[in-house]
Amino acid sequence: MSVTTATPAATSPAAAPAGVPAPLPVLGRDVTVPLVTGGEVTYAALDYAASAPALQRVWDDVAAYAPYYGSVHRGAGYLSQLSTDLFENARLTVAEFLDCRAEDQVVFTRSTTDSLNLLAAALPAGCEVFVFETEHHAALLPWRGARVTFLDAPRTPYEAVDTLERALAARDTDAPALVCVTGASNVTGELWPVRGLAAAAHAHGARIVLDAAQLAPHHPVSVQDLDVDWVAFSGHKLYAPFGSGVLAGRADWLTAAEPYLAGGGASRRVARRADGGVDVEWHEGAARHEAGSPNVIGVHALASACKALTEAGWDTLVTRENHLIDRVRAGLADVPEVRVLSLFGEDAPRVGVLSFVVEGWNSSHFAAALSAEYGIGVRDGLFCAHPLVRTLLGGDPESQGECGAPEAAPGEKSLNAIRVSFGAGTPDEHVDRFVRAVRELVSEGAKWEYRTRDGRCVPAV
Repeated sequence: MSVTTATPAATSPAAAPAGVPAPLPVLGRDVTVPLVTGGEVTYAALDYAASAPALQRVWDDVAAYAPYYGSVHRGAGYLSQLSTDLFENARLTVAEFLDCRAEDQVVFTRSTTDSLNLLAAALPAGCEVFVFETEHHAALLPWRGARVTFLDAPRTPYEAVDTLERALAARDTDAPALVCVTGASNVTGELWPVRGLAAAAHAHGARIVLDAAQLAPHHPVSVQDLDVDWVAFSGHKLYAPFGSGVLAGRADWLTAAEPYLAGGGASRRVARRADGGVDVEWHEGAARHEAGSPNVIGVHALASACKALTEAGWDTLVTRENHLIDRVRAGLADVPEVRVLSLFGEDAPRVGVLSFVVEGWNSSHFAAALSAEYGIGVRDGLFCAHPLVRTLLGGDPESQGECGAPEAAPGEKSLNAIRVSFGAGTPDEHVDRFVRAVRELVSEGAKWEYRTRDGRCVPAV
């Protein structure tokens, strides 16, 4: 085992170049982590696509509210009334953030996954669902109780719209139909032609739900401009902790469906029958699918993040992110052994999410070295989008272990990929360190020995 005596110094966020907006303050920006080679370094959080760090503004808003926390909707006390007002005002904030239609409904959930499972439970009888194989599992799996048509991965935005058009035109029924599509891929970061897909869906009498989990933290999402029927997204990717999510859109299918969860808050009236059964009258609004005591602090954090991003200005945020994207792409392009994964081509517009493989490296080994030797947090695996990653890599999904974890030892051919992702809180120094680390690992190799434990590569000591 070789050990370097060099000790990287802890670094502070580098100033943005002239003309490029500065990053937004986030929690954890000054956290230092130990390196296996000695010393400490400021942690470079480059796994935003999994969970983004909380904005400092969000944390401050939550801290200011915390002493006044109370259960909502059914309490007579002052704190309960205050919390109820805050909870319902958060609903208005989210509706404004998404540019919802006046008649749209905002339902608070736990996550994007929860939101899409809620919609799946509310599908009308006989509904057919159309979904591309490229979707995250949150959008790919909830529809198992319906008739599902899986669409092949398109290679251009035009092909995506054309594929959907042909699939919808081939329908042999007038039954309800739903299209589920991502706004930005959690694997490649590429932007999908949502407006064109929505037009195709509506032209054939289908509805469309947008998985905006990766889009909403990076670009404005307008229900009206995109002309989608529903939008789902998560707070933890939008710089808001505490496990909150949103399903926003048309109310009719949700109102006609049985409550997603049966319990207090969803029911308007409950009475026992003479035969021993129970008669229930359910609410018709958002409360119908919000049974139990809701996550008030999570909802407050999510609404705070919506306000913070809006006030920061989307033009400003997108300008900064594009600057970081260009920096990373240019750096990786200088390393011939690196192949960036893409469906639509290297010039396709994207958010701050890129996945890649490195020739001669097991991806888990590479990610472990980035963390242990450089203090950089990325993600490796199949990113809960197994069909897409396997399509991009041209491999066999059956060769993977649990959750896509590699069974191969360090140095063997990778069966999965590495993902780097960033956003509004990422300083230039983090992406510059990442690019430098990639170059050094490829040219010089790892400075430490690694072994496989529980299907993952970890430092040997």
